[in-house]
Amino acid sequence: MKGKLIIFSAPSGAGKTTIVHHLLKTNPALSFSISATTREQRGDEEHGKDYYFISQSDFLHKIAQKEFVEFEEVYSGTFYGTLRSEIERIWAGGKHVIFDIDVEGGLHLKKKYGENALAIFVDPPSLEVLITRLTARGTDAPEKLAERIKKADKELQYASRFDVVLKNHDLATACTEAEKLVTEFLKQ
Repeated sequence: MKGKLIIFSAPSGAGKTTIVHHLLKTNPALSFSISATTREQRGDEEHGKDYYFISQSDFLHKIAQKEFVEFEEVYSGTFYGTLRSEIERIWAGGKHVIFDIDVEGGLHLKKKYGENALAIFVDPPSLEVLITRLTARGTDAPEKLAERIKKADKELQYASRFDVVLKNHDLATACTEAEKLVTEFLKQ
């Protein structure tokens, strides 16, 4: 039996990662899809836990071998993607896949998996709040920060293309609502 896919997408800084981590703690039927990326590790991120950190040449080779169900050059020279083997690994373990993925990647997955996927857009209070959160992280050089902000402004326009828009104006409320959405979808 194939499992289902729960897709959380949003601009960087909207809270999707925090919501996904909450769901992983509260719902044992879910397993996190680890994305592959060519970007450098940040802080205490771990290879094989947070991301599969691979070289650009390895990433391009995997594209040529059709090993990705979706991939994108999210930022200039920085690729992200979902390995087909990652979804199969999770389903083989009898779990449903949960994604923390960029907006365009989320839409690609929804298009590919249709009714077997629930695509949730996490809507932040405002672009200004996103800018404040991204700046406070202190993880990006000024030019990368500017690139993230420009992309976030564009991504906010995609919300209506998702199955559900989850407002994250209050994190506790957003987490509770996410639990309900996921539980209902998995019952179908």
